[in-house]
Amino acid sequence: MSTETAVAPHPLAPHHLPSFISDATGYDPMLTNVGIFAIVMVFLLLTFFLHLHSLPEKLAHELGTNQLQIVGVLALIALFTHNNLYWVAALLLALIQFPDYQTPLQRIADTLEKIREQPARKPAPPDPFPVPEPHTEYLKVSDVAESADAIPEKKA
Repeated sequence: MSTETAVAPHPLAPHHLPSFISDATGYDPMLTNVGIFAIVMVFLLLTFFLHLHSLPEKLAHELGTNQLQIVGVLALIALFTHNNLYWVAALLLALIQFPDYQTPLQRIADTLEKIREQPARKPAPPDPFPVPEPHTEYLKVSDVAESADAIPEKKA
């Protein structure tokens, strides 16, 4: 059976020692506190780092799917290679919205497909009141003056 006896401090030692000085048992409270602080700080910094790396993807969620995929790939490359140029490119790409060219072109293609599938239409009947072709001769000044004299004036 072992009994531990308390070790009395040296008679010349001060009665109150600071908390960071280890006692005779070898327990070091300062080392324990610094270790806990270091683990907490590493966890917080890693969380901040990963949150910062996901920022371009969060901004790109409002954009189209193609642009979101490009931003995601650039952010992932930046995360694994630690090359900040890829992250800056992903951030700039997430902040710029490209115009949507695909939707109007798809609508045009769908309309053309519908037109192609419709049966051929009958030709329109001839116009019963055709518009005469314009004259190609130039009018003379005297013709214009004569036609102007023929118009009756309105009385006010």
